[in-house]
Amino acid sequence: MIRNKLVVLIFLVFVQQSYSQTIDLLGKVQSKMDVENIHVINKTAQKFTVTNIEGAFRIEASLNDSIIFTSIQHKTLTVVVDAEIIKNKTLVISLEEQLNELDQVVVGKILTGNMNSDISNVEGEPLTSLKLGIPSYQGPLLTQSERKLNEATTGGGFIPLNPIINAITGRTKMLKKRIVLEEKDDLMFSIKDRLSDDLFSENPLPEQYVMEYFYFVLEQPDFLERCKNQSSILVLDYLIEKLQVYKGKLESVDSNESD
Repeated sequence: MIRNKLVVLIFLVFVQQSYSQTIDLLGKVQSKMDVENIHVINKTAQKFTVTNIEGAFRIEASLNDSIIFTSIQHKTLTVVVDAEIIKNKTLVISLEEQLNELDQVVVGKILTGNMNSDISNVEGEPLTSLKLGIPSYQGPLLTQSERKLNEATTGGGFIPLNPIINAITGRTKMLKKRIVLEEKDDLMFSIKDRLSDDLFSENPLPEQYVMEYFYFVLEQPDFLERCKNQSSILVLDYLIEKLQVYKGKLESVDSNESD
């Protein structure tokens, strides 16, 4: 009898120890929205990470830890780590989209759909959110990377978490670099479309090298300084200058291959 109790006691201690250990929890977030860079915070253990482009993540966790999933686009979700999660070492969750709905407001006269009568009902200038005193963004439309950078560097609360977490993980630096690369890429293609004919009419280059040449120009450290917000004449002078350098590199490669 005593032996049986001892066996049960040892088994219970073993089970308790196996569930109290810290594991690497592998998980995945599913959503109809973007699942990249969702904050995954182990509130109990004070650990955090972010999801990758596929929504996958890895975080340390123990039994009964509270895992919080949060992002601007989704409703916050808290999951308590149970024995099943510890056993499988995996966690798959689905997040709901965060919808910010406004009450319906009717401003001005109601239009009927009859063009003749509706024109006479329209009075004054069109209303905008600015005229109504509703806070709204009034600048140019942001790119996807610019929106992500804005999300990464802003946040509410007494101590905003987003700027701190993203600075530590390096995400803010990565997003700033991505925005610069996108700006350079857009500028390069714009210049190519506008000035290719003028450039190559006087300075011919075989067609198979044209795209490679423009990427060569894109990679120059003074590309943005010499080409952004500059006149076409100044940009064309810069392209001719870099074309001579590029042709020199081609001739050097051809010479080495012939040797």
